[in-house]
Amino acid sequence: MAHHDPIGLIAPNAGLAQLNERSRDIFRQIVESYLATGEPVGSRNLSRLIAVPLSPASVRNVMSDLEQLGLIYAPHTSAGRLPTELGLRFFVDALMQVGDLTEAERSSIQTQLAAVGRAQSVEAALGEALTRLSGLTRAAAVVLTAKSNSRLKHIEFVRLEPERALVVLVGEDGQVENRVLTLPPGVPSSALTEATNFLNSRIRGRTLAEARLELETALTQSRAELDQLTQKVIAAGIASWSGGETEDRQLIVRGHANLLEDLHALEDLERVKSLFDDLETKRGVIDLLGRAERAEGVRIFIGSENKLFSLSGSSTIIAPYSDASGRIVGVLGVIGPTRLNYARVIPTVDYAARIVSRMLGG
Repeated sequence: MAHHDPIGLIAPNAGLAQLNERSRDIFRQIVESYLATGEPVGSRNLSRLIAVPLSPASVRNVMSDLEQLGLIYAPHTSAGRLPTELGLRFFVDALMQVGDLTEAERSSIQTQLAAVGRAQSVEAALGEALTRLSGLTRAAAVVLTAKSNSRLKHIEFVRLEPERALVVLVGEDGQVENRVLTLPPGVPSSALTEATNFLNSRIRGRTLAEARLELETALTQSRAELDQLTQKVIAAGIASWSGGETEDRQLIVRGHANLLEDLHALEDLERVKSLFDDLETKRGVIDLLGRAERAEGVRIFIGSENKLFSLSGSSTIIAPYSDASGRIVGVLGVIGPTRLNYARVIPTVDYAARIVSRMLGG
């Protein structure tokens, strides 16, 4: 089919940014209709929606050019058009106006998250924050956090068997974590007591990561004061805190049910099932969210821009949050269909991340 440009859609050798105002208006209407209904929109309806009157035939010509640019496509044999992932990305980056939240919306989010600060542990608080965020955005809410972020209050060694002990870590936030430790042969109870006292005198108020660095130095400097078995208990205790990547990172997901709302076709259901499977395989989600920890502000992944969710046709909007020292310690956000209400969800995620940072003293 010959290329046509009846209303000056594309300037010579120009890219997407050179769409004229009328073409942008038609494209914006296609995207906004999709975000609102999930349905393709045809030229007849578009001719009624756009600001400057155009005949359905002229609208079809513009749609044809938008299609050649890869911004829209025709699903099946439908006369209507839907935005492609490239089109959605162009809309989000170039056309969409992300308004700030109103005072009423900010107040609502603050009120909903206020109770979160009274939760007994950071994990419980984050879970509660996600439940509220999921309700606000009508999508699944996710958070990636490090188990080692809470500050330590107390440690205790409890012997289970002659060569096994339970390490009980108590955080300042009340969170308790237990890890089983293999003891060197012949460790007396006095060595466990001495190791407990040595560690407790140095860990209070520190995160696990900070405590590890402190204790490795202290252990080197205090070797003469500690007998060898006590040194081995302390070294084994410190090593047990390293855990593995899967232990150090935890993923919390809330609001799966929101993804089942407003499904339009069997293929929508299949995509949501695929997304559920992706969320179950937490390793990939952790890797994805981890990328946002290296960047400031909100990150947006649309469809196959993120290989993990490419099959489920999902979008991810995430923002990092910080602790009291201003260090980024986790990421929170939402995962939902590509027809998320981006203009509303982006500032909501951004503000929620700031509230959580404030909650953690950041």
